[in-house]
Amino acid sequence: MATYGIQEIHTSQLANNLSRATLIGLTLLTATASSAMGGSSFAKEAAITLDQARAAATKAQPGTILDQELEHRKGGSGLRYSFDIKVGAITHEVGIDAKTGTVLQNSAEKR
Repeated sequence: MATYGIQEIHTSQLANNLSRATLIGLTLLTATASSAMGGSSFAKEAAITLDQARAAATKAQPGTILDQELEHRKGGSGLRYSFDIKVGAITHEVGIDAKTGTVLQNSAEKR
């Protein structure tokens, strides 16, 4: 019968607790990210994915995406991904056609 020192038991318990905490954190992060986009009920109408639209938007306007939504709006196919992208002190609105991937809008928001 093997005997374990107190340090080995605590290390094993710590590793198990960290694994559980990581799993819970990843689950929450995934749930938050997937529900964070407004208009997700329109996703089945889109021909391009959110990831493809994000790539097109950040190629057109490099920066940090602050907000994103999928919406029906005039122009293009009528369905677009809309991104607010921060560049320095300025926020740009970038619209990507959800059926073709075409950049429909890239303008600084007026505040």
